Order: sequence, then C-alpha cells, then structure tokens
Amino acid sequence: MRRTSSSLALALGLILVTLASHCYGQLSVGYYKGKCWDHNVEEIIFNVVKAKFAKDPTIVAGLIRLQFHDCIVRGCDASVLLDGPKTEKTANPNLSLRGFDVVDAAKIAVEKICPGVVSCADVLTIAARSSVFLAGGKWYYVETGRRDGLVSRQSEALANLPSEYMPVRDALHLFASRGLSKEDFVVLLGGHSVGSTHCDNFKHRLYNFHNTGKPDARMHTGMLYALKKICPKKGGSNSKVYFKHNPRNHYRIDNGFYKHLLVNQAILEIDANIASSPLTNSIVKNLAYSPDYFRNRFGPAMVNMGRIGVLTGNQGQIRRSCSRVG
Repeated sequence: MRRTSSSLALALGLILVTLASHCYGQLSVGYYKGKCWDHNVEEIIFNVVKAKFAKDPTIVAGLIRLQFHDCIVRGCDASVLLDGPKTEKTANPNLSLRGFDVVDAAKIAVEKICPGVVSCADVLTIAARSSVFLAGGKWYYVETGRRDGLVSRQSEALANLPSEYMPVRDALHLFASRGLSKEDFVVLLGGHSVGSTHCDNFKHRLYNFHNTGKPDARMHTGMLYALKKICPKKGGSNSKVYFKHNPRNHYRIDNGFYKHLLVNQAILEIDANIASSPLTNSIVKNLAYSPDYFRNRFGPAMVNMGRIGVLTGNQGQIRRSCSRVG
C-alpha cells in the first residue's frame, strides 16, 4: 500500500511541477518545461537516483550531504563537483563525500536527450530531492534555473564548512549569513536521520571531552558503553556508526533523530549541542514530538538552502561534464 501511495505521490509531483508558478529571483519551479522538448528532466534524474537507491540506500545521506557541502561554499553552483588540484573536493571535510557517480550518471542521461541545457547544480538539487522522497520524506518542489560556477577552491571549503564541534551560536551565525533561519539549521540537521559517521568524528566525546579526561556528561550511559566497544580508546578503530540505532530505520527520513537527541543519544557534538542549547532546544522538542512538523519542514528547508548564492542568467555556465569547467 505504501509503494502504491508513494508512486501516486511521485506521479502527481512530476505532473504538477509543470503547473506550479512559484519563483524565487530567476529560479522557478518547472524551469525546464519546454526546454527539452517533451522530456521531463526531473523524471529522468529521479529514475537514475531510484536505480541507485535500490542497490544502495545509503546514497540518500550522500546526496543530501553533497548538496549541503556545495551550497555552503560559494553557493549552490556545483563547484564541489569539480576535479583538480586544490579544488573543494580535495578539502579534508569533503574527502568522505559520496554521490558524485549518481550526479554524473544523471547528467549523462539528461545530456543524451537535452544537451547543454540542464546545469549540474540543478541536477544535484533534483537528485537530492529524489533521494529524500525515496527514503520516505515528503515530496517538495525544487526551484531550478541555476548555472554552474567556474571556481572551486580547497581553501574556501576549509574556511566555510562547519565542523562537528561547532558551538550552536557560531553555527547559527554561519547559517544566517547564508540567509537561513534558526529553524532551517535545526531541520537540516535532520538529514542525519539517514546518515552515519565514523569514530574519529565523535571519539573525543567518549574519552576526553574538551580535555577533561572524561566522557561528555550529556551522553546516555548505555550508548556511551556501546560506542566505546565500537570505538576503543586505543587501536585506531574508525568504524561506521549510524545516527539512528534501529537497523530497520537507518534509511528512512523521519523525526526519530530528534527523539534520540532528547534522551541524550546524540552521537556528534553539534547534535548534542542543539538539544542542550536554549537557542534551539524548543525547536528540537517540536520536531521530536510532531512527526508532521519535521515531515512538512524538511523540504522547505532544503529549498531555502538551494537558494544560497545561486548563479542565473548570464552568470556561470552549463557544464557538459560536472567534473570539469567547459
């Protein structure tokens, strides 16, 4: 029954996108209608993502994170996709990014029927939305019409990407500088509901939190014990740990992530911080207590993120290959 409902929602979404008229600046819903003959660009990209998702559902977290890492640095211009020495790809926080192959495959599929028209920045945005829907998230309308940037610098990625240890106040300032609200910040962290991380990103919370020689006192004792077994103090383990602890729920977009935060089962420090900070705690509670609140807000927050620093009109270019300029 769920599959039938999901298929119906997808069909309606792909049809109604041609009827929507919402615009933001020079971005608009349904921007590619009529630009590729009778081909539905968003459906083509969706089918590529769907095929990948069927084999590897972890791609959902990969694509959401890939779009975030692109948009936070230089805006949503596909600069994170560019190959080359000292590009954003080579920055340490980006070495673990995934989904480049999916964006490339989607771009190739679109180029075959509509060469030189659809930007890599839009392919990435549509691919991320497709993955959210496939993981059980609510369908949302993406605004398109972006062009691709010409510049990608490792130094800018290092300077602008938030760390797992960033204080809430600093994170809110960073997001506000990109036009995102406090609620956008907390809701976007809900992307962790389908993600995983590695011991190196939170090991300090287990053994030497901020040089105290002790664990983070906020961490649930049962989870602390379990994580210490996975991430021993000595031995160099960098095992993967899922943000949600229910194996049946690893790849579903839902508000379970926030429920874990309220019982001190955050894994990353930034996640624990949003639960304990008076600046964001009330939003975390609202998201945890109301599944519909998170379900209805995640898409709009992704849309807001997709507006950061976009290039339109005569700016940038339409890349024929997402990994190189030209």
